[in-house]
Amino acid sequence: MILLFGANGQLGRDFVRAAKARNVPLAALARAEADMSSEGAVRDAMARHRPNLVVNAGAYTKVDLAEKEPEAARLDNETGPRILAQACAAASIPLVHVSTDYVFDGTKPGAYVETDPIAPLGVYGATKCAGEAAVREALRDHLILRTAWVYGEFGNNFLKTMLRLAATRDELRVVADQRGCPTSSADLAQAILRIAPRLMAKDSIWGTYHYTGEGVTTWHGFATRIVAAQAPLTGRAPRVTAITTADYPTPARRPANSELDCSLFARTFGFAGRPWTEETDTITRAVIGTEQGRGAPHVA
Repeated sequence: MILLFGANGQLGRDFVRAAKARNVPLAALARAEADMSSEGAVRDAMARHRPNLVVNAGAYTKVDLAEKEPEAARLDNETGPRILAQACAAASIPLVHVSTDYVFDGTKPGAYVETDPIAPLGVYGATKCAGEAAVREALRDHLILRTAWVYGEFGNNFLKTMLRLAATRDELRVVADQRGCPTSSADLAQAILRIAPRLMAKDSIWGTYHYTGEGVTTWHGFATRIVAAQAPLTGRAPRVTAITTADYPTPARRPANSELDCSLFARTFGFAGRPWTEETDTITRAVIGTEQGRGAPHVA
């Protein structure tokens, strides 16, 4: 039995769908059912479901708003993971905790490996760093999975934003001097489920790993692929214009390089992330198909 916290989020909803397709026993809890920043709620959930593995898919992910809401970000990204890890330690249950490329400052020329120094640029990254540290301190049997540029059919994300804008605008201006590895939440959910049996068997594979979609691009390259994928379905073909980070200032600084080296994960578990290009095409078609089936605009 897997116990999932953050069931209503982007990753959580894909995890629920993937677990159902694989017939994996799962108890999926949304914040309203179990707030992981509450020791009592977590303790009660663990006692009620008696899981063999806990997966934390919940987080505060509003990167810019975190600069104004540091306490809210800290509650979800540091306090919650600490409480989960402590509860898992007390019950001798392993934990999968999802983290982010934003723990790095983006100044490295090449891909980041797990042992590279962390140096977050903003509140979001700092609270995620603190969450990682809390999990490591409280629980030996943990797997921290850093990922990047997550998108999918559910929630709010870059792909769905681009589809919404492409439906009404003739030009999309997108940053081209930040690079990373787009990762579909569906692929990430499948990856966690694939490694879950080894974790539940208490295989000695604990630690921090990187897992992203295969391939590297820029936000501009990502947007270009999304627009190309939607064009045959919508008849819309807006221009995608490259701009710099300086042309699009945001409250929070972003790393210029978010590329993660995922070779350790591949060597340990025997598989890698799916190509971001293929996943982007698939999810673009799925989102548009869902919205057209509702007789609604392409993206809600």
